[in-house]
Amino acid sequence: MGMTNLNALWANFLGQSPNWYKQTIVFFLLLNPFLYFLINPTIAGWVIIIEFIFTLAMALKCYPLQPGGLLAIEAVFIGMTSPAGVRDEVYSQFPVILLLMFMVAGIFFMKDLLLFTFTKILLNVQSKTTVAFLFSITSALLSAFLDALTVTAVIISVTVGFYSVYHKVASGQHFHFTDHDHTEDNKLDELHREDLEQFRSFLRTLLMHAAVGTALGGVCTTVGEPQNLLIATKLGWDFIEFFIRMAPVTIPVLILGSMTCIILEKTHWFEYGTELPESVRKILEEFDHAETENRSSAEKMHLFIQALSAALLVAALAFHWAEVGLIGLMIIVVQTAFNGITEEHQIGRAFEEALPFTSLLVVFFVMVSVIHDQHLFQPVISYVLSLDESVQPGIFYIANGILSAISDNVFVATVYINEVEAAYSNGSISREHFELLAIAINTGTNLPSVATPNGQAAFLFLLTSSIAPLVRMSYMRMVYMALPYTFVLGIAGFIGVNWLL
Repeated sequence: MGMTNLNALWANFLGQSPNWYKQTIVFFLLLNPFLYFLINPTIAGWVIIIEFIFTLAMALKCYPLQPGGLLAIEAVFIGMTSPAGVRDEVYSQFPVILLLMFMVAGIFFMKDLLLFTFTKILLNVQSKTTVAFLFSITSALLSAFLDALTVTAVIISVTVGFYSVYHKVASGQHFHFTDHDHTEDNKLDELHREDLEQFRSFLRTLLMHAAVGTALGGVCTTVGEPQNLLIATKLGWDFIEFFIRMAPVTIPVLILGSMTCIILEKTHWFEYGTELPESVRKILEEFDHAETENRSSAEKMHLFIQALSAALLVAALAFHWAEVGLIGLMIIVVQTAFNGITEEHQIGRAFEEALPFTSLLVVFFVMVSVIHDQHLFQPVISYVLSLDESVQPGIFYIANGILSAISDNVFVATVYINEVEAAYSNGSISREHFELLAIAINTGTNLPSVATPNGQAAFLFLLTSSIAPLVRMSYMRMVYMALPYTFVLGIAGFIGVNWLL
């Protein structure tokens, strides 16, 4: 192969990722067989898990599916795990895969209703503190019955829409003008630039309150986060029982998280408290009025069908009519049938948001299979289980919280619940203690993980979305703005696990 072809191959490998990142992944791929065959399989197993966590932490450099997938393929190829082991792991987590495939797509067809709801909240409430609280609590409630990733997608759509409308008018165009690039600020005068900076800060605060809200609500039910359904499946808990079991921890945390939102807005700490500029409010109100006036009977009926579907969804989840993913498929069928969405390409768009993360989740399961086959976590779990039972839930909570903050909560929860289930199956722990540890794992992976974008899929989705560069949302800014929530949620969850269960 000539030098030109090698250069082209290198340029194509992992696309626009930095050269140092590409070189690091290649180094990993060369290192792993050497460690596995010539040093020690256990060491090699731990190294590949650390490498995989690295790809999660560097998600802004490259979506983890590609580098993580290469590591997973190599792990199977060199014998760290087997295709049969991966198959068993994927089959056992199939309800979670169904959830991501169908529930997220089902909510895609409710976006008009959700956009309508958040628009009314923003424009009809004058107090910024009240708006922030409503965004947070509404996101929490929606995440409890839908999916945190989907709710975040809706919030992003709302904020991009508002930003685009104002940016058009500030650039001297009508808000219905379609050919406009809202990423360029060169047509704005100085006055509009000042308002735009304030508007960006305003939107950043709403995005962070809403993102944390998805964590506050997402921890409460089986559908809020993918690992919740996994844990519920292992324990045999349905939607209602899961909620009741988690409530002694999750309800106090929800109350304290909401109080934190209000305090941050009142004190203006950590960049919170920015008001919506009056010039921006006026433009957005004019836009909303025009949208309301021009809404056709067909569009009103679309909203009505979506509202009925939302009620049907809540009832189906509450009474556990079927697997969560199958309920999502039902919602897809009902909404598309009664809203006239009958073309394949229209339906296909609904799956675009969910399937990349679903694919990444299957790669997670390959790594979980490596952990299982190489018995990597067994010494750690055995040590924790050797401690006094009274301290075990707290230790599990802390361990899961730290790991989730630096890697990914779905990955961490999957590993820990599998190991604890194995301990229960071989008689090492009682059913009652198994349930306590499951609650500790669920809350530990959901609450402290708001510390960084790595821990929560919804946070990572926000950071890599189109709105992040528009409102100047960087990785470190997100960590800084999440800090007070991390402190409150982390400590409240620990207290709940130790003393309220």
